[in-house]
Amino acid sequence: MKNLKRQWKFFVVLIAGAVGLISQFALHSKSLFSIGNLQFPVHAIIIDIIGILMAISLLLEIFHDWKTGRYGVDILAVIAVVSTILIGDVWAEWMILVMMTGGETLEDYATGQANKELRALLDKTPRIANKLVDGKITEVKVDDLQVGDTVLIKPGQQVPVDGQIVKGTSSFDQSSLTGESVPVTKNPGDELMSGSVNGDVAVEMKVTKAAKDSEYQSIVALVKSSQAQPAKFVKMADRYAIPFTVISLIIGGVAWAVSGDATRFAEVMVVASPCPLLIAAPVALVSGMSSMSAHHIFVKSGPPLEKLARAKTFYVDKTGTLTENQLIVDQVVTDDKSFDQKELQSLAASVEQQSSHVIASSLVKATDKDLIHPVTNLKETTAQGVEGDVDGKHVKVGKLSFVAPGHEKLNVTSTAVYVSVDGKFAGYITLKDKMRPESPKTIERLRRQGAEDIMMLTGDHKQVAEKVAKEAGITDVRSELLPSQKIQAIKDVPKHLRPVVITGDGVNDAPSLTAADVGIAMGAKGATAASESADAVIMVNDISKVNDAVAISKHTMKVANIDVLTAIGVVIIIELIAFTGVIPAFWGAILQEVVDMITISLGLLAKTKPSDKQFGLEEK
Repeated sequence: MKNLKRQWKFFVVLIAGAVGLISQFALHSKSLFSIGNLQFPVHAIIIDIIGILMAISLLLEIFHDWKTGRYGVDILAVIAVVSTILIGDVWAEWMILVMMTGGETLEDYATGQANKELRALLDKTPRIANKLVDGKITEVKVDDLQVGDTVLIKPGQQVPVDGQIVKGTSSFDQSSLTGESVPVTKNPGDELMSGSVNGDVAVEMKVTKAAKDSEYQSIVALVKSSQAQPAKFVKMADRYAIPFTVISLIIGGVAWAVSGDATRFAEVMVVASPCPLLIAAPVALVSGMSSMSAHHIFVKSGPPLEKLARAKTFYVDKTGTLTENQLIVDQVVTDDKSFDQKELQSLAASVEQQSSHVIASSLVKATDKDLIHPVTNLKETTAQGVEGDVDGKHVKVGKLSFVAPGHEKLNVTSTAVYVSVDGKFAGYITLKDKMRPESPKTIERLRRQGAEDIMMLTGDHKQVAEKVAKEAGITDVRSELLPSQKIQAIKDVPKHLRPVVITGDGVNDAPSLTAADVGIAMGAKGATAASESADAVIMVNDISKVNDAVAISKHTMKVANIDVLTAIGVVIIIELIAFTGVIPAFWGAILQEVVDMITISLGLLAKTKPSDKQFGLEEK
C-alpha cells in the first residue's frame, strides 16, 4: 500500500504539470489573485497546493524517522519546495516535485516487488486427511482432527499431523523437514512428523498432536516469527545526510547573508535538492538485480545486495544444497573371497531391479546395465529387504538382520545394504549423497571473496555430515539440527561476523532463510517453501551461483557508492556556482535534471561484468 501511495504521488505531480502547461501556454490563464509581487494563476495554485501537501507529507515522514533515530536528506527537498513557493518559481517547484516523487517511485521499484513470502509454504500445508471411522474412510479437514483419531496415509501422501503408526510399515521421505538424504523406514509404534511424505505402502496412524501443534505447522510459525523481525536497512544516501544537509544549508545561508536576498538562498536550495542522491543507489540496485537475473539469480529486493556485498559468514545446508539429494554407490565391501566387488554389486542390483525403494533404485541406476541379470523367485519382505535367484544363486539384499541373522553387528556409519549369497554373508554396499561437482570450488571461492566463517548446518547424522563437509572443504560442521536450532545458530553469530548468509532448500530451511541477514534458496527443483522465504533464489541447479551473487553484489555496491559520492560532489559544486547568483532557480532545476542523468548513467554501470577478484577467481 505504501508503494502504491508513493506511485500515485508521482502520477499526481505529472498530471498537475500537464494541466499547468495547458493552463499557462494553451489557455493563457490569468492570475486569479496576487500577494505582494507574487501572482497566482491557475497553474501556480494547482502546483503550489500539491507542493504544500507533498512538503507536509514528507515532513511527517521526517519527524517519524527522527523519532526512530534516522536522519535523511529529505529535509533539503522540503526546504527546496518551500523556497520555490516563496519566490514564486512555479516550474522550478514542479521539477523538484517530479524528481522527489520520481525518486521515491524508482526506489520502490529497486527495493523489490512485494512478495507474499509464506504463500507456497501455506499452500503446501496439508488441509484434508483420510480419517478412519469404523473401518471406513471419511475426508475431514486437518484442523478438525483430534488427538486419538486414526488416519490413513496413502502412498505418496503427505502426513497431515504428527502421529504414531498403528498398522503398516513404509518408508517416509523426511528430507524437507530434517535434511536426512535417505527415506526412513517407519514401523508400528514409530512416530511420524507432519509434512513427511509416505513411500509405497499405506499405513494407519494415530493422531498424537493437533494440527496447530504439529511439526510442519511449527515450521510455518517459525517462518512467521523470523519474518516479523526483519533486519534494519538504512538507505545509502542517508549515511551522508547530516554532512550534506549541513554543507548545503551553510552555503545557502551565507549566500543569503552576502546578497541580502532570500531568492539567492532559494536558488542554492533548488540545486541542493537530494534527488540525485535518492536516485543513485536505486538505479545501481536495479541494474545489479538485472545482472543477477541474467546469471539466473532472482533477487526479491535491493537491501540483500548491500548485505551480500559485506557478508562475512556463510552457512550452507547439506542435502540438496552441497549435495544433489541423489544417492550413489560409495563402497563395495566383500566378505567372501569367492566374490569380487563387481560381481557382488551385480548380484545385489539384479535382485533390487524391481524394487521401488529409493536405495534400490539408486543402486540399480549406479550399476552398469550389462551387469544386471534376470531374477526369478523374487520375494520382498516389507521394511527388511528382497531375495531372489540370480544365475543359479539365491541372493538376499537388505538389512543385516534379514540377510544374515546370526552375523555380528558391523560398524558401518553410512547408508548401506547387506548381501548374502546362498545363505552365506557376502558383504555390503554403502551409498552416499552425491556431492555437487561445483561445491568444493564454491567454498574455496567464497573464502577468496572475503568469507571469514563458513559452516554447514544440517539435520542429517553426524558421520554423514562430516564426510560431506570434508569433501566440500568445510571444517565447521553442525549436524542433527532441528529448524529452531538452525535459527539459534544464526542468532548466535557475533556482530563482527555479520552479515550472515545462509543457502538451503526444503521446508526445514525456510525459517533459517528468513532469520539470516540474507537467505539464498536453491529453487531449481521446486523447493517452493524455501524459495518463497528467501531473499534470493538460484534458478538453476548450480551452487556456484552463490559466488556470482556475491560478486555482482560487491560490484553493484561499489558502483552505487561511487555514484552517490559523485552526485554529492557535483551538487556541491553547482551549489557554489548558485552561491554567486548566476543560476536562476528554474535553471538550477534543469541542472538538477542533468545531474540526475549523470547519476542514472553511472548507476547503469552496475550491469557491467564484475572483476575476477569479485568473482573469487584470482589466486590468493
